[in-house]
Amino acid sequence: QLQLVESGGGLVQPGGSLRLSCAASEFTLDHYAIGWFRQAPGKEREGVSCISSSGGSTNYADSVKGRFTISRDNAKNTVYLQMNSLKPEDTAVYYCAAAVPLPELQFYHCSDYYVGVARTYDHWGQGTQVTVSS
Repeated sequence: QLQLVESGGGLVQPGGSLRLSCAASEFTLDHYAIGWFRQAPGKEREGVSCISSSGGSTNYADSVKGRFTISRDNAKNTVYLQMNSLKPEDTAVYYCAAAVPLPELQFYHCSDYYVGVARTYDHWGQGTQVTVSS
């Protein structure tokens, strides 16, 4: 069973920073497109950021552009989401997901038009809570 494990969530004050990690066991992340998604209570899951399997493409939701940065460390088989200038509206459970880079779906995994379409992702982590509050 392919497993993704998120870590790094927690409680932070507005304006603070957190770095989320997404680590994999049993498979190599650099073969997959990776997306970060979040879901707040009563809201639908939304794509936050994504990185293509090649690492050549990244994208961000408008609400986080300029504040969040996605990156890969292939040596550690980990993908990170650096979150700066956090706002209360960033409060949510954050999930990472991995997508097999099928050519017909790569456009939906991560492109200039899509920050990850959740239903096209194959493997999901259990989520990590991020709470931004004073």
